[in-house]
Amino acid sequence: MATGDQIRTLIKSHFEDDHVRFSTVALQIAAHEARQGHLSVADEIKKLVDTSKAKVVKLRPFNDDLNGLILEISPKVKLPQLIASPQILSKIQRILLEFKQKDKLSKHGLDNRRKILLSGSPGTGKTMTAAIFANELQLPLYVILMDKLVTKFMGETSAKLRHLFDSIQERQGVYLFDEFDAIGGERGMTNDVGEMRRILNSFLQMIEQDTSKSVIIAATNNIDLLDQALFRRFDDVIRYNLPLKSEAIKLIENKLGKYKGRYKLDTLKTDKLSHAEITQACLDAIKHAILNDKKQVDLVLIKQMLNERITAYKSKPKTK
Repeated sequence: MATGDQIRTLIKSHFEDDHVRFSTVALQIAAHEARQGHLSVADEIKKLVDTSKAKVVKLRPFNDDLNGLILEISPKVKLPQLIASPQILSKIQRILLEFKQKDKLSKHGLDNRRKILLSGSPGTGKTMTAAIFANELQLPLYVILMDKLVTKFMGETSAKLRHLFDSIQERQGVYLFDEFDAIGGERGMTNDVGEMRRILNSFLQMIEQDTSKSVIIAATNNIDLLDQALFRRFDDVIRYNLPLKSEAIKLIENKLGKYKGRYKLDTLKTDKLSHAEITQACLDAIKHAILNDKKQVDLVLIKQMLNERITAYKSKPKTK
């Protein structure tokens, strides 16, 4: 039987529309029932939770001030799909655990990690990580379109930021500021202008004052461009790299799936290719096999597709 605290938490999380906390407590109750030998009840609770997780998050329109600024997504990406180093996976799992157990931390006067900075080359998994957070936490993913946020009119960008952080407070979700260096650049750079300094200062103040239940993620391809004052505003920094050979092989195996033949992938070259480029090479190979009525991708074909990506990466336009 559920305890008084669990019942109160269930009711509170329901009215606060906190799906993660509701599911966590429900699973705790299911585990207790299983220990008591009430297996059918425990199984029914687990099935109800799983059915709830499978439902698509209903997205609501934002107000007119944010029209065209936010891309709303219901992601279905799961953590096992991310091929990354043990250090990166450990950090992601820690953030997820803290979020799901935020009530336990709160009782001890502690806050869960929810302001995250991601850095790394394009295609190494930053946007995918944001999608994983949203899916694992049963929250919608809101991608902030930075080219729409930064405008040529004095003061307009800061006003949009204010409306945006109001929405972050009012509507729980995972908010991704992609290509964040558009506003987070070092304030002392020689090409800096006064308006951009004011925008960055506004962001620094707003993210520091933010007390919402949302997850805020900033992603950049070049962390060296960011202003140093930003780092203490984030709870965690995760740096992504191009995949190691072992990670690349695992990624290829995952992407080829049933189309992989009985051969080893040790001889494949993935020099300087990102996760996204390797994934695309695998998809190209699969499409080629399907169009040629083949059930599997042979080793020569996947080598060819990877080599095409490597060649394109290394080639440079000729100068006249």
